[in-house]
Amino acid sequence: MKISRRSVILATAAVLGGLASCKDPSASTAGSALAALPVPASAAGAVASELPVIGPGPSWKLRDIAGREVSSDEFKGKVVVVDFWATWCGPCKEEIPGYVELQKKHGDKGFVIVGVSLDQQGPPVVKRYADSAKINYPLVMGDDSVVAAFGGIDAIPTTFLIDREGRIRHRKVGAMETAEYEKLITPLLE
Repeated sequence: MKISRRSVILATAAVLGGLASCKDPSASTAGSALAALPVPASAAGAVASELPVIGPGPSWKLRDIAGREVSSDEFKGKVVVVDFWATWCGPCKEEIPGYVELQKKHGDKGFVIVGVSLDQQGPPVVKRYADSAKINYPLVMGDDSVVAAFGGIDAIPTTFLIDREGRIRHRKVGAMETAEYEKLITPLLE
């Protein structure tokens, strides 16, 4: 299933909560359960134990860039970062080197990043970028159903931090410094 052009043409740069993102001004998350909940604007000074439980992480099944089915069930019991992104989104690409380092540093502790690409050009474009950026975590191709399952998004990157119990503990819209984001992740790994 392809993502509708309306939900993917996230073409204009925007600043949301002081964080750079790529946004589709026609998209809306009004009425979605996750969108109605407060979203912390910054992680500065926060620790994971202080993070609210936003809601349960949704179940999903998507195809990776090689065409294999990947399911959220594969990550049960792990701390998971689900990052909605695209190869054409500058702030998304700026975060990737930090995500690669976080995966290297914490992967053996039950941590995984899953990149959900919203590129309409398909897996070949994402694979070329992944190879050039040396992405070391799973990349799947997003669709309307996974976007809806996470409560809808209107800008990318939109990133969800899910704890070992499968609960969404943080939702960020826009880019964040790796060191600040790591402060949220590390306590969940203990």
